[in-house]
Amino acid sequence: MFTLFEILSLKCLNGGSSIKVLGLAGSPNINGNTAKLVNAILEGAAENGADKVVYNLASLDIKGCDACRRCQESGCCLIDDDMQEIYEEIQTADAVVLGSPVYMWQMTAQTKLFVDRLTAFLRPNFSSRLDHKKLILVFSQGSPDRDAFKPYFEYTADLFSYIGFDVLDIVIAAGTDKLEVSFRPYMLEKARDLGKSISASNLPGPECTRLESSLTQSL
Repeated sequence: MFTLFEILSLKCLNGGSSIKVLGLAGSPNINGNTAKLVNAILEGAAENGADKVVYNLASLDIKGCDACRRCQESGCCLIDDDMQEIYEEIQTADAVVLGSPVYMWQMTAQTKLFVDRLTAFLRPNFSSRLDHKKLILVFSQGSPDRDAFKPYFEYTADLFSYIGFDVLDIVIAAGTDKLEVSFRPYMLEKARDLGKSISASNLPGPECTRLESSLTQSL
């Protein structure tokens, strides 16, 4: 089994011209709003020649972090589950798209299990083993108020920045209880456009991207 550092080194040695975009959907509804947005971003990236890989976190066997802290020294989590595959996918990806619906004012339990296990990317001094890997966060929410959970979204972006990700955007789909993403072609098209530009150097920094202004927008 490779350590996280060794995987990163192998990627650098192997080279390659096309970028790889990893999609992680954290909803137990595997064909729901979150998955559709994540997949739309990946489709856009693929149109520009990127390799895409997508996982549904709810379908994986990911156990909770047991706080053994052995990963801090070795860079390798010793829990033998599907997270081992996700570690490798993150290290070999150029960008990650992580999506979750909002449950009880925060990400889903399936997504939180994944996030807790990212502690393996931190050294004992809490510096990161990641080199500013690009990340796009995607949230869907039943509330029509797009800013209802903005403090939590910003907190989540700060958390991932601390872990070592370069958070490029926070995509929010509001009011999905009454109008699903499937009936918002403009939002899906904007998501694909974001995917197309995912390898660009001029992407915006952490901010809430407003893909639609209201639920009554013409479809």
